[in-house]
Amino acid sequence: MPKRLLVLLFVMVVSFSWSQPSQQEKLQQRKAQILKEIQEKEALLQNMKSKEKSVATQLVLQTEKIELKEKLINTTEKQTKLLNNDMFINQININRLKKELVVLKEDYSEMILKSYKSRSEQSRAMFLLSSENFLQAYKRAQYMKQYASYRKMQGEEIQQKSEQLLVYNEKIGVQKSAKQKLIAENEKEKQTLEKEKQVQQEIAKSIKKDKKQITAEIKKKQQETRSIDNQIEKLLRAAIAAANKRTANAAVKANPKTTKAATTATESSTKIVLTSEGQLIANNFKANKGKLPWPVEKGFVSLGYGDQPHPVYKTLIVHNSGVEITTDQGANARAVFGGEVISVMVLSPVNKAVMIQHGDYFTVYQNLSSVTVSKGDKVSTKQNIGKIRTNGDSGKTVLKFTISQNTTYNNPTSWLFNM
Repeated sequence: MPKRLLVLLFVMVVSFSWSQPSQQEKLQQRKAQILKEIQEKEALLQNMKSKEKSVATQLVLQTEKIELKEKLINTTEKQTKLLNNDMFINQININRLKKELVVLKEDYSEMILKSYKSRSEQSRAMFLLSSENFLQAYKRAQYMKQYASYRKMQGEEIQQKSEQLLVYNEKIGVQKSAKQKLIAENEKEKQTLEKEKQVQQEIAKSIKKDKKQITAEIKKKQQETRSIDNQIEKLLRAAIAAANKRTANAAVKANPKTTKAATTATESSTKIVLTSEGQLIANNFKANKGKLPWPVEKGFVSLGYGDQPHPVYKTLIVHNSGVEITTDQGANARAVFGGEVISVMVLSPVNKAVMIQHGDYFTVYQNLSSVTVSKGDKVSTKQNIGKIRTNGDSGKTVLKFTISQNTTYNNPTSWLFNM
């Protein structure tokens, strides 16, 4: 292999090794987060069993727990792979140092041998005194000085590389232990996963006889969800019409020649007619697509956007106009962008919602037990707008979050930062 190619390969390998610690740290943080979520699921399951609540809900929680276990195993496997890469790089360094040390030691031994022979034939003083003139004597003295300095430098280089070799050997020893620990940890998690799947099967068997009833309950819940979506859409259309009416009245006031037909068309539109200020807000909101903060401080998406199989009954398709985010009990919902509260809705005795306008974009925050803003309030990014309700049966604290442009729903996952 050409020397240049070897150098290039070494540089690439070393560069890759520099990125490993940060990746390992991220994976370790992710593992800690997954473990926390597993503990939370376990606590919810134990609470469910002690209260003898819905077995179907237990099955959903058990399924979610299994998915988290699989993520944990996958994360640990990624850690092991990174560790293998790092060990490979360190082994390359060890092999390189060993070869360099062999060459250095051979060269140094040869130099010492020549120096010894030279010393036995003629002393340093005789070497200098035998010079033909002062200039030659000076040059010989400089040569002897440089020769001694080179010997010292080579000796120091051998010592330095020997110390480096020792460090790399110690490092690879630690890495081997860490790898064995990760492998053992993963094997343990795989065994636990199998037990969790057995529990899941037992729960599934226990509700098999009630499948029709549970399916009916799921369909009923979907009908309730669609009913809430219809309520929100009506309120949304009403808000758009009211905003357009204000814009039309302002246009008539500014220009009395504006026709009544034009203003009526504007008022009945399902698309908001933006003022220059509203257009600026809408543009700013759109410019932040993919960078909006989460509507909760921390949490995870427990149900995605659109039509998808039910978490338990895969043949049953459920619809979601937004995303459902599971968070900690007592958590607050927060605005993802600055805007104006145009509606505070009571969707049911235990479900409140807040609608915020951002130009011709609207964000809705559902499943709030209490609200801290009022209609007409101006809110800022990350401002708390209400407390998220914790379901008494499931023990879950879930926020439903939607984004729409006028009446057209968007997938929130494409708008939120690193979701």
